[in-house]
Amino acid sequence: MWERDGAFCKHLETLPKGPLRVLLSNIYETNSSYKWIAPAAFFSDNEGRSAAALKVFTDNENSQNSVLLLQPSDSMKPVSSQYLRALTIAGSDSGGGAGIQADLKTFSALGCYGMSVITALTAQNTQGVSGIHDVPADFVTAQLDAVLGDIGADAVKIGMLHNPETIRAVAKGLRRFDVQRVVLDPVMFAKSGDRLIQDEAVAALKSELLPLATLLTPNFKEAEALLEMNIDSAEAMEDAARQLAALGPQAVVIKGGPPVTVGGDDCFFHNDDAGSVQWLNHAYVDTHNVHGTGCTFSSAMAAYLARSESVSDAVRHAKDYISGALESGALYRLGHGKGPVAHFFQLWPQR
Repeated sequence: MWERDGAFCKHLETLPKGPLRVLLSNIYETNSSYKWIAPAAFFSDNEGRSAAALKVFTDNENSQNSVLLLQPSDSMKPVSSQYLRALTIAGSDSGGGAGIQADLKTFSALGCYGMSVITALTAQNTQGVSGIHDVPADFVTAQLDAVLGDIGADAVKIGMLHNPETIRAVAKGLRRFDVQRVVLDPVMFAKSGDRLIQDEAVAALKSELLPLATLLTPNFKEAEALLEMNIDSAEAMEDAARQLAALGPQAVVIKGGPPVTVGGDDCFFHNDDAGSVQWLNHAYVDTHNVHGTGCTFSSAMAAYLARSESVSDAVRHAKDYISGALESGALYRLGHGKGPVAHFFQLWPQR
């Protein structure tokens, strides 16, 4: 606390010249009613000098209405940093390779603060899914309210939503908090082939969540289920991407793979790119460790969106990330089935 005596005047002399110093000086000279002055935040300018934003209280120090917060000049930036906040709304994979576990690892690897809303619990490992336990829709809502009502999110990734009630709860939460960057990964099948969504939930997914999506990221089997059509060629995949975008998403990435495309090619359609289809090409990675690939790819897009990248840049950088995770993950062995990708390949030493 700086009192009205000479200590405050002395502090004024240490501040860099500029609008902040002038404003503080004027208030000190003209405002005789304040009781005390306290620091609210510290700032540094482009030359490394420091300054303070102050709260000035009048005689009634309990009255918050009498607070005056002085903002620094435009050249000054807060010393403290803000987290890049990424939220995953998805199911839990007890084996750690997919679902919220893969999403949170991806967020961390790409510099984001990860949060989660768990929609379902699965008994799962590298060999398959042996059980699914739904989280009640009202508790999904409670998690959404807790996270978005306090912390907020710069981007949201949605994964496994097992039933229509959960889908509607998530859609209401996104609307209530006006979430702007949403990556929707319509998880329907595990890599083992196990079905992860109820049949009646597909219609709810299309009507409730597709219109809210910034990016929709189905694999070609999920695209077939959403459109009730066969995708048996690259041309059919391009047509499917356009049809899915017409249902509401700003952009669509259909994650390919044999037999539809060669190697690791994915189909990207963006409404802002003059309606053109682009292909995300990468050499095929010959690996058995593909568990959680789709979750990781989609959560990487969300992480890059949280970093304020454009949709096109987020998609391309996410493609580079998942390709690297697949290549590095091929060197590891975990479990007796399809192992995970290496989420922290950029941080962990190669073995």
